[in-house]
Amino acid sequence: MSHHFTVGDLVQALQGLPDDLQVRLAVQPDWPFAHFVAPQIVSHDGAVYIAEAGQADYLPRPVAESLAWV
Repeated sequence: MSHHFTVGDLVQALQGLPDDLQVRLAVQPDWPFAHFVAPQIVSHDGAVYIAEAGQADYLPRPVAESLAWV
């Protein structure tokens, strides 16, 4: 998979999903956790950074399986 995922790619991937779904970051494939997303976005030097707002819980196993992390 490419490491160059753009804002347009993200918007396209999210289109069609219900607006009221909560957003989480899936991190750490070796010890999968879900993290909250902070409402802070910073654009710097050709990249956009989305802040995380702390650990939510362990990543649900079906999500980790879909990501091929287990």
